[in-house]
Amino acid sequence: MSQRAFGKLLGVSATAVQYWEKGVTVPDMENLAQIAKRAGYTLEEILSCLEGKPVSESSDLNQILRQIKYMPLTQVAMIVQAAAERFATAAESSGS
Repeated sequence: MSQRAFGKLLGVSATAVQYWEKGVTVPDMENLAQIAKRAGYTLEEILSCLEGKPVSESSDLNQILRQIKYMPLTQVAMIVQAAAERFATAAESSGS
């Protein structure tokens, strides 16, 4: 996603996003919360990361579910289709 598109999504300028990426400035709490939500993290996890602390590892399943929650439906549909195909293959190979 371009800086301009990301800025538009958050309601800030592309220059603000550029400064964030370069480390010149840090997003305010409202923008951090929006960024965290869109990335599938909590605000606390993002703040911890900014402080240089390791982000606690959650289970792979919880991480996947958090990320899916914010994906476009077309991508979620692709994941569901792949899972259905995997289940069908497993059922065929087990003789069920």
